[in-house]
Amino acid sequence: MRVEAKWVDSFVDVFRLCGVQPGEACAILSETQSRPVLLQLAELALARLGARWFHVTVPTPRVSAPVPVRSTGASDAIGRLQPVVNALASCGFVVDLTVEGLQHAVELPEILKGGARVLVVSNEHPEILERTIPKAEDEATVRDAMRRLRAAKHLHVSSAAGTNLTVNLQGARVGGVWGFTAKPGTLTHWPAGLVLAFPAAGSVNGTLVLAPGDVNLTFKRYLADAVTLTIEDDHVVEIAGAHVDADLMRGYFAAWGDRAAYAVSHVGWGLNRGARWDAMAFYDKADFNGTELRAFAGNFLYSTGANEVAGRYTLGHFDLPMRGCTVMLDGDAVVRDGALV
Repeated sequence: MRVEAKWVDSFVDVFRLCGVQPGEACAILSETQSRPVLLQLAELALARLGARWFHVTVPTPRVSAPVPVRSTGASDAIGRLQPVVNALASCGFVVDLTVEGLQHAVELPEILKGGARVLVVSNEHPEILERTIPKAEDEATVRDAMRRLRAAKHLHVSSAAGTNLTVNLQGARVGGVWGFTAKPGTLTHWPAGLVLAFPAAGSVNGTLVLAPGDVNLTFKRYLADAVTLTIEDDHVVEIAGAHVDADLMRGYFAAWGDRAAYAVSHVGWGLNRGARWDAMAFYDKADFNGTELRAFAGNFLYSTGANEVAGRYTLGHFDLPMRGCTVMLDGDAVVRDGALV
């Protein structure tokens, strides 16, 4: 793929928001299956800013799971290799170009403890990154949503399709991403624009109805038919639907042989008015990682899989952005019928 000057400009703009300075030591982390054009764009942008950059490239590991692993944000490419961790932790700025991303990687806490600022660049076609470039004003929007979520005790989600879900937020860990970070020891990702809560154990109950047009990002697929998930004590206990969409979900859940794969990972809603629900229709699957669809404004995002707050760990993961939902915090709507309030 040819490098375009406009894509270099986008990377420069985001790196500036991350506080990259002339002469700063910056690492470009990649694996052998990373998207080459993103490495080139990172190099050129750091060079334009006068940073002192170097590459850390590790081999993409062997497949260890019984089914394909997609969109987890939990790269295992570093493989606990301590010299790699040390190199990244000693940098001011790390551009993470691993395929899955370091958001939930086991090495991340040690890397951040060293003071590095980590920008996870989602494994997308550069045009997607160009369209969803974060802006300085996005920070205030996400911070406000985080404050509201932290202050709330209960989250309730409903929809015309039949969703009726309750989440006890006491003990939850709240996070938000606006796409850049200049604070040492922090991580962000691009595309961005969402707020999330990782509930404590035993906090989520109800019915989640995935309607036609809702998204199964693990499969990179718009649902053609409704799938109803019954959730008890955090776990999906029933998957209703006599069609392909339901069969695919049943098969993927079961393949892990792990009850934790059925449990909630995080819940939240999208805040990015520039992100598009229909974007997946325009790109081949190999060019699309789906981070944009997690963030489109007004979506309710329900995810299953690993949740450190609840003490659950698994590689099984579903990201399920839903349209048309109403999200209430202690009775006050933050999203109504799929639109930000």
